[in-house]
Amino acid sequence: MSFILPFLVAFFLLPFVQKFLQTAERLPEWHQRIRIGRLIAFGLLLVAVVTDSEKLPPPIFFGLLILVAGPAYLLKEEVPNARLLFWMIVPLGVVFLIDNLAEYWTPRFYENYDTLFQTAKSIVFVLSFVLAIIARNQQREFNKQRQKLDQEEENNRILEAKKLDLEYQVAERTAEITKQKEELQQALEHLKATQEQLIQSEKLASLGELTAGIAHEIQNPLNFVNNFSEVSVELLDELKSERARPKEDRDEGLEAEILDDIFQNLEKINHHGKRASSIVTGMLQHSRASTGKKEPVNLNALADEYLRLSYHGLRAKDKSFNAKMNTFFDESLPKVNVIPQDFGRVLLNLINNAFYAVQARSLSQPENYMPTVTVSTQNTDQGIIIKVGDNGTGIPEELKSKIFQPFFTTKPTGQGTGLGLSLAYDIVTKGHGGTIELDSVEGEGTTFTITLSV
Repeated sequence: MSFILPFLVAFFLLPFVQKFLQTAERLPEWHQRIRIGRLIAFGLLLVAVVTDSEKLPPPIFFGLLILVAGPAYLLKEEVPNARLLFWMIVPLGVVFLIDNLAEYWTPRFYENYDTLFQTAKSIVFVLSFVLAIIARNQQREFNKQRQKLDQEEENNRILEAKKLDLEYQVAERTAEITKQKEELQQALEHLKATQEQLIQSEKLASLGELTAGIAHEIQNPLNFVNNFSEVSVELLDELKSERARPKEDRDEGLEAEILDDIFQNLEKINHHGKRASSIVTGMLQHSRASTGKKEPVNLNALADEYLRLSYHGLRAKDKSFNAKMNTFFDESLPKVNVIPQDFGRVLLNLINNAFYAVQARSLSQPENYMPTVTVSTQNTDQGIIIKVGDNGTGIPEELKSKIFQPFFTTKPTGQGTGLGLSLAYDIVTKGHGGTIELDSVEGEGTTFTITLSV
């Protein structure tokens, strides 16, 4: 036997087996034996080469095979494919053992059947090589599956830890909420209802943008109430003084005039009080969830109301902002059956967007630019037409097809949810059987046209 075969076993097979079986972790004693045996084999093979000895390579070869077969046999139940590795080594050792015994004990028989022996060695060598490749591939696949399972276990462990942490946080938060239950029960129920849908949050957000506008609109009638109340108090003082005079000196004409003035003041106080009340009622109606019930609504009054509220709301945020508001309301417009809360949100969203667009353009345009928002209504044979237009920044052509998609917005992060126009589209088309169309030129302005069948 040539020294090349034991050399190949020592150089390639032993490291392969150590790595394949992971003997360093599973069988540290055998790992040490293989390492020492490998070094001894290299030393003996060097002696065999120097002395040109043919007796040393066979025992070195079989000794190395024993070193390989030992851990493979011991780990056949623990390591997948260790059994395959063992049966790869055994035929190799048996065939080469028979070959060496025949060569030394029956040399004439060996010479006669030399071809048979060489063929057998070649077959078993190729078979062992193939089995080694198969074992290696299967081991790799097993390692991949093992890593995948380990990763899944780790993920499950992390998820379980997060779940426990989340349950703890939920329990802690629940305890806090329970303490405030009596005070916040009504508000909490309302919050739970609104939290069920992100769209409802968008509706309430639109109302929040009008807070300053609402305050401005309420302040005007309150100022009238305060002024007329003060004047009425002065008139009452004057009437009281007149009544305190002797009867023959009292001016009954003056008293009647004062009483008429007080009566007129009270009528004005009542009128402006009702005006403030109607504003609050309208905003409360806007904030409530839709009842889904249609009722006759004056769209001219509704559009005019939201136009002024939206403008004053923006003015409260930016005192330097000014815009021209054009209204072209068709006086022949009949009351239209709509869901007031829902359709009000549509108008509010379109008007808010219009003011946002003209404000954005005013920041980059010369002084001669006049921001303008136009709202119009028209009673036609095709139906009721409501238009909300502006001369703002306009919408780029490539974005027009996306403008009604949920969560799409051209506003900076934090200034828009992308639900407003999507919600408006659904309310008009699905809730009222109408249409909403966009006409926009970038840099010139945008117009939304709503058509409702009568």
